[in-house]
Amino acid sequence: MQHSEFEKLSPALQQLSASEGLAHVSTQYGADSIFSTSFGMEDQAISHLIFSAGLSIDVFTLDTGRMFTETYSTWRQTLETYKQPIHAYYPQAVPLQEYVTKNGPNAFYESQELRKSCCYIRKVEPLQRALKGKKIWITGLRAEQSANRQDMPKVEWDEGNQIIKYHPILDWSWDQLKAFIRDNQVPYNVLHDKGFVSIGCAPCTRAIREGEDFRAGRWWWEDNSKKECGLHHS
Repeated sequence: MQHSEFEKLSPALQQLSASEGLAHVSTQYGADSIFSTSFGMEDQAISHLIFSAGLSIDVFTLDTGRMFTETYSTWRQTLETYKQPIHAYYPQAVPLQEYVTKNGPNAFYESQELRKSCCYIRKVEPLQRALKGKKIWITGLRAEQSANRQDMPKVEWDEGNQIIKYHPILDWSWDQLKAFIRDNQVPYNVLHDKGFVSIGCAPCTRAIREGEDFRAGRWWWEDNSKKECGLHHS
């Protein structure tokens, strides 16, 4: 996609609500648009908007092989509720086998370099396969989730993946999100009721304590304010 098309689309999406923006993307780009879900509350809200409106947006997830049992249960509940497919992408076997053989199954605790290598194998490379050939990547990012996302635009150009990124609920608050889930009876991960805000792989996620940052529960052993897995470079 050329930057000119991005520059034309961006102002339109900036002014639309989440449901309006998703409908616009579906109408304009159909199967060239794709949404990535990790079954957290944000992604469940967007899945509801896509599935309940019958939008022509592909939905996929990255199964890292280290997800919580509760996350798999949410996946199953989502399929049962909406009767719509969610495409699964998995790590390539050989790189994963080589990583674990050389470093062990929990090497990500040992250094940030090993942790990022694990994230790349289990998440980043499968994501690249999922996005290939698509024009718009929809995410569930919210500005409130991280200090690094406070100034993020709702629509941006992802140079690395050569794709438009659209964050339809970027400006939603946590309370607004919870109200949407409750009012629309959207299935959600029960870990959210136990202090888990951002839910990733089980070994790398913990509940946060009162007053902690939204991202404090991710890779908590790392002393770094900009803790990301590489899916989003911000």
